[in-house]
Amino acid sequence: MTMKTWIAPSLTALALAMAGCGSSDTPDTETTTSEETAPAETAAIETSSLPEITVTAEELEGNPFLAEWDTPYGVPPFAEISDDDYMPAIKQGILEAREGVAAIADNPDAPTFENTILPLEIGGELVNKVAYTFSNITNTDTNDTLRGLESEIWPMLTRETDAVYLNPVIFERVKTVHDQLDTLELGEQEKRLVELTYRDFERAGAALDADTKAQVADINTQISGLTTKFGQNLLASTKAFRMELTTPEDTAGLSQDFLAGIQVEGEDKWVITLDRSVYETFMTQSENRELRRRAFDGYRLRASEGEYDNGPVLIEIAQLRAKRAELLGYRSHAAYQLETRMAKTPEEAEEFLLSVWRPGIERAREERADMQAMVGDAFTISGEDWWHYAEKVRQARYAFDDNALKPYFELGAVRDGAFEMASRLFHVTFTPVEVEGWNPVVQSFEVTDDETGELLGLFMADYFARDSKRGGAWMSTYRSASDIEGERIRPIVTNNLNLTRAPEGQPTLMRFDEVETLFHEFGHGLHGLLTQIDYSRFSGVDGPRDYTEFPAQILEHWAGQPQMLEIYAHHYESGEVIPTELIDRMNEASTFNQGFKTTEYIAASLLDLSWHNLTYEEAMEITDARAFEEQTLRDYGLIEEIEPRYRSNYFSHIFAGGYSAGYYAYLWSEILDADGFYAFKEAGDIFDPETAARLKHWVYESGGLLPADQLYRNFRGSDPSIDPLLEIRGFKELESEG
Repeated sequence: MTMKTWIAPSLTALALAMAGCGSSDTPDTETTTSEETAPAETAAIETSSLPEITVTAEELEGNPFLAEWDTPYGVPPFAEISDDDYMPAIKQGILEAREGVAAIADNPDAPTFENTILPLEIGGELVNKVAYTFSNITNTDTNDTLRGLESEIWPMLTRETDAVYLNPVIFERVKTVHDQLDTLELGEQEKRLVELTYRDFERAGAALDADTKAQVADINTQISGLTTKFGQNLLASTKAFRMELTTPEDTAGLSQDFLAGIQVEGEDKWVITLDRSVYETFMTQSENRELRRRAFDGYRLRASEGEYDNGPVLIEIAQLRAKRAELLGYRSHAAYQLETRMAKTPEEAEEFLLSVWRPGIERAREERADMQAMVGDAFTISGEDWWHYAEKVRQARYAFDDNALKPYFELGAVRDGAFEMASRLFHVTFTPVEVEGWNPVVQSFEVTDDETGELLGLFMADYFARDSKRGGAWMSTYRSASDIEGERIRPIVTNNLNLTRAPEGQPTLMRFDEVETLFHEFGHGLHGLLTQIDYSRFSGVDGPRDYTEFPAQILEHWAGQPQMLEIYAHHYESGEVIPTELIDRMNEASTFNQGFKTTEYIAASLLDLSWHNLTYEEAMEITDARAFEEQTLRDYGLIEEIEPRYRSNYFSHIFAGGYSAGYYAYLWSEILDADGFYAFKEAGDIFDPETAARLKHWVYESGGLLPADQLYRNFRGSDPSIDPLLEIRGFKELESEG
């Protein structure tokens, strides 16, 4: 079945495309939502003051973005799109979008939903078509030309989005419709669209005076350029690190399957990069302490010196965000961001983090003592030792070796296991289809509803690392879902991981944390695929950041359940189901090293809040990013052997993505996912039909139809409890002792 080529997402969805997506393992994963990326990071001056844009017929001749895409499911014709096609198509799209905005502003009729709100929702068809494709390609298959285009295109689109959100005539029309909302005969979704559209304009600064609007618009343009630069510096710095292994001493402790994945073809040489999968495996397995130190320093000092130093860049971003918040009437950027989230205030987010930080760091001290006892007086445990000796302690304590699991977690089987989970929970089917992707490794699947046979969307998976691809794991879309005036459009959803690809003819075997990451991103994918919302503004993964991780994180719980493991965890050679004894040992060891994992994650979250809860005056006093960072971590009491999951210089979630003042969201959502999965345990069946039906309807299908806390209560029947979270992390007894 062929889907309609394209229907324009909303202007807010354009901002979403501009924000990009992702990074690896659970709190290293990302998705994007309009809650984060709307006018705040992208937002407007009047159209008349925008730079003149011209594009000739010759420049547009043969441009694939101007043609209707007669491709399966309406995917972009990747082979036909060249780097030279993006800029002319963007320019043409901008010119068409300006015409659409002018038509709304110049309409002599009284403002209505149909002549104001709806055109804003579906306007900018061509520019969105190009921006979504460009955003995805620059994340997965970038090059020097595309990096240069990013520096031009994103600031251009920022100015255009600003020209809408800060346009006084457009805002007055939106406000008029909003003020009449109680008297208008509109459906539930139409009323929600009016509310969110008005909120977008108001929070962008549409009600400010002209001079302040101009300042906000200028700041947005500067931030757009700086966040692009931050991401490019990080990618260049990350890819520049290569540590070659050539001797038996270099490869001591490394498993054969790992060595096979990192070997230079045709040579007795192996290369360690900073891709998360490679880095974590090396740090865990390597017996060579000096090489672990080199990798450790390479990872934590990325983008912190020389031409790729992100210190000055991130300071300027923090200062500009603080200034913009002040102009918009907020104490800080964090106060602005959290106003529409579940946490509501920076203080509440910090208090929540510290409630888990305290037992986490106490457990981390116990873990450090266990490792020190193992090495005795040989040396003092340091940061480069933690991964390695934590694994040794775990093996000694639980007789459990993580490598023993990998033969049971072959990538194709794990993926199919996730599909089977979705089938049993939500009655959907994933069928392989031949669709040309953006890279030869991409696999595509048609997604249909088992009960109606209806097409739900196209799922495209890109699981392997390569030099042209950003690090981490993320979900994104090439097209959002909508159903406006009977024009039913289904989404094109992607999942991206950075697994080390096995040599030709050999299976790709996964660590269990990589399995959980696949299930996590698949959860984001289902959130985008199952949506039954009519308007892209709040379909799919829309919602506050501290809620949108919930639909992804809850599916991680299924990955390790015995009933699920029986389905997909079969030995890649013998077909044997993973032994019950191995499952039991894995589950017994599941809370091991949680002190470290909790502490490194919360340390990064507290750093995020510290940067973004600065007033403008406080931000202007910062001159050294590392000094600010280290003082912050000392003040919170981080033990020196543990690094934050992200140092500021490579914290792309908050300085090049949509998570500023929101990295805490993963842990906040973990309250929801732990409590939500407990509903299945209470029912006595991880596939309980009634519980699954509520989860499907109120979470995956409903998008941002209602406030997040209400959506959760509708699913669960009550507010979430923190107890399941503390129990899962093994902190329940520490909390009671405290």
